[in-house]
Amino acid sequence: MAGHNKWSKIKRKKGAQDAKRSKAFSRIIKEITVAVREGNSGDPDFNPRLRLALSNAKGVNMPKENVDRAIKKALDSGGAALIQPTYEGYAPGGVAVFVECTTDNLNRTVSSVRAIFNKRGGNLATSGSVDFLFERKGVFLLDLDGKVPEELELELIDGGAEEIDVDREAGELTVTVAFEDFGTMQKKLDDLSIEPKSANVERIPTTTTTLSVSDAKKALALVDSLEEDDDVQNVFHNLEMTDELEAAMSSED
Repeated sequence: MAGHNKWSKIKRKKGAQDAKRSKAFSRIIKEITVAVREGNSGDPDFNPRLRLALSNAKGVNMPKENVDRAIKKALDSGGAALIQPTYEGYAPGGVAVFVECTTDNLNRTVSSVRAIFNKRGGNLATSGSVDFLFERKGVFLLDLDGKVPEELELELIDGGAEEIDVDREAGELTVTVAFEDFGTMQKKLDDLSIEPKSANVERIPTTTTTLSVSDAKKALALVDSLEEDDDVQNVFHNLEMTDELEAAMSSED
């Protein structure tokens, strides 16, 4: 189980992306808003989705006053309704791209997403065009904090872990579970008194696309532009992050 998780082959500097505080906070505020309104409660003890959002807020060091303000605003029935559309398309080189949004203006969002695809040499496709290329998985990022990974492994497997990826240098452990086992792993971590740094449902590609470094950079430019859009919550793609590409991207940082 422990070792190199296939998810690490297609993610790129996710932590660095999330470190863009304004974007990270905006995404979390939307998660809180949707959770409160769907659950009709601002109490995480009675609202599992809100509890997850608050855990993720803590993971990006969102100040408590920001969190409290977001919950209070979400409880205000006069607030604008939020919807969560998804879009599918292709980046240059045929890389599959799946976009998850949260918005109060569907026309604005689809127009913006379409413009980004067009500007960056991709194309927006119809629903279902790339969805089948991804599997929905729960991905939990844990801080090892002195814990011995091998001693946790059996407990995590009991919680539904399919993949366990240890990054000793970063002191982190990534656990991947089937979508239907997301809640089971949440409960297992609660039982172990482990609060994840983040816990999300990701779309993991079943196959990846390998491109030359120059072509891959064009695809990633589209992904980056989408991630910078205020209405976009998550962007998933199936570009293979080869060692050559990782090295090229790292040299630019």
